Amino acid sequence: MGKESEVSTMEIDEKKSQTADQIIHKFSINVLQLLKSAQMQHGLRHGDYTRYRRYCTARLRRLYKSLKFTHGRGKYTRRAITESNVTEVRYFVLIIPYIILCVCVYHSNRLSLDPNRFLHLVLYTAERAWSHAMEKRQLPDGPNARQRIYLIGRLRKAVKWAALFAQLSAIKGDSRTSLEAEVCSCFGCNYQGKWNKEIIIGYLVTELTVAYASYMKGNLLFEQDQNWDTALMNFKSARAVYEELGKYGDLENQVLCRERVEELEPSIRYCLHKVGESNIQTSELLDIGNMEGPALDLFKAKLEAVMADTRSQQAASMTEFNWLGHRFPIANAKTRVSILKAQELEKDQRDPAADSLPAEKKLVIFDKIFAAYHEARSCIRNDLVTAGNAENVKDELNGLDKAVSAVLGQRTIERNQLLVRIAKSKFTRHRDDKGEKVTKPEELVRLYDLLIQNTTDLCDLVSSGRDRKPEEVAFAEEYALKGLAFRAERCFYLAKSYSLAGKRTEAYALYCHARSLADNSLQKLQNANNSDKVMIQELKVLYDNCRSNSCIEHAAGIMEQETAPEKLSKGVSTISLTGADKKPEKFLLEKLDVYESAVGDSNVKGVPRIAGFPPASQAVPRSPIVLDIAFNSIDFPSLENRMKKDKKGFISRLWR
Repeated sequence: MGKESEVSTMEIDEKKSQTADQIIHKFSINVLQLLKSAQMQHGLRHGDYTRYRRYCTARLRRLYKSLKFTHGRGKYTRRAITESNVTEVRYFVLIIPYIILCVCVYHSNRLSLDPNRFLHLVLYTAERAWSHAMEKRQLPDGPNARQRIYLIGRLRKAVKWAALFAQLSAIKGDSRTSLEAEVCSCFGCNYQGKWNKEIIIGYLVTELTVAYASYMKGNLLFEQDQNWDTALMNFKSARAVYEELGKYGDLENQVLCRERVEELEPSIRYCLHKVGESNIQTSELLDIGNMEGPALDLFKAKLEAVMADTRSQQAASMTEFNWLGHRFPIANAKTRVSILKAQELEKDQRDPAADSLPAEKKLVIFDKIFAAYHEARSCIRNDLVTAGNAENVKDELNGLDKAVSAVLGQRTIERNQLLVRIAKSKFTRHRDDKGEKVTKPEELVRLYDLLIQNTTDLCDLVSSGRDRKPEEVAFAEEYALKGLAFRAERCFYLAKSYSLAGKRTEAYALYCHARSLADNSLQKLQNANNSDKVMIQELKVLYDNCRSNSCIEHAAGIMEQETAPEKLSKGVSTISLTGADKKPEKFLLEKLDVYESAVGDSNVKGVPRIAGFPPASQAVPRSPIVLDIAFNSIDFPSLENRMKKDKKGFISRLWR
């Protein structure tokens, strides 16, 4: 009995070891990490789905060719990917030497050394269909009816291939492996007294494929606007898998799983909102939509469509635009929607919670505001063209255009002020910080030039017109004072640039001028009715800085003036007319017999002395000058008798 039990135990151990070996070969694909790296490196970092689709197409072409799994030449004969294909390993490299084998393993993305390349075919086919659908979803004007049908068809194709991918991965990992992995707590299963990580890796890969298929199915139902319960179930299933897998594995795998959980959360909350199980407001969904990630692009497109419908409903009740206490009627529906979108973005930007946003996201919000107002202005200009001879309508449209342009000018000034704050924060940092580029004073001078131009344009716009209202006059004076403050700031940083260049006199004069400008604008702002307290505080700081810097420049100029005679005398005393104190350096061609470098030390900047160029002039003997003096005294004989005479006929003689 003891021997039989030992034999059975050995057989079980052999079966377990064989199963473990099979698992090692079967489960070697990390779905989430593979897709994340491919998406980030080929376009989806910037939301370029066209580039990612082309990458998937090229990747599939390489895989089909390397696997010799093409569909025939000339006539297309489809070859299906089945379990037998996936489990087939092509060991064609066994006949080549070991060194070439290592090279092939290094370039494994081009050669097929494991069966998972067939799984890559299925995975990248699903990714290509999904990216093509997202490409159609992000058209500038949105997909039309025909394009939407094609989009849903591509999503169905992605779901089909994702389901096949999950099915093949499940078949590749047998039931015993899955059962052991489920029974064992992850990285806690004891297999013959040892930690069996291969089983856990196989379980992780199988669950990742299931999560990928659930995510694709949820995307299809999400786009179809139907079966929200099923879409919610699929998204929750994917989230549960990623939450569980985010607890195990290496740090990179945990981070990727948690990122995917965060990307799935907005879609789940939106599905709950559509089902009616959540009381979340549309504004809260918009806050969630500010997150970044490829998995959120479909949610953002859907949310944008919902917001567009909401704006259209709200625009029906919006009949006028308020500016400086005046009301301008809006008749065009597109103009209403554009202005309403810009006002919503402005409201979100003024929200106290927006102060914690990074500067880059604030700039993106400004760009969206500009796009909305420009769209409104284009609609107003089109209405002006079609207005005809109706003077009342033209006056209302001109007033609305002026109001929208003035608000657009205000937002432009606010955006440029944000850029100035960013540049100032980098200007005050130490130059030892090698992480970011330090701002130069010339860059701040350029930004203040833009602000001065913006305030001038805005004042000219508001001041234009036949009937100037008191509110418009006060508005123009307010921004004229801001322009004066911007001039003081520009003069200060211009003095900074002269100071860094070593021009003390110019810097001192500019600091004094900037102080007088700051003092003048500070007095005017304090006497104004609606004074900007933030700008007043900035001008006080600027006034103190101008005074301190002018004193520093004055002192530095006096010190340089005092040390100038000493430097001059020292320089004159070291002047040598013969140059005997300086050892002449020989060229390389003059010291070929000496082992000495002609380039010099690598740490010292110097010109290599190979040969003198241009070469020095050398004295050569001059050619003698011969003067032929006897030429004028010699009488040469006549040569006429030797010259050939022309014979002429009788007729030619008559014409002589």
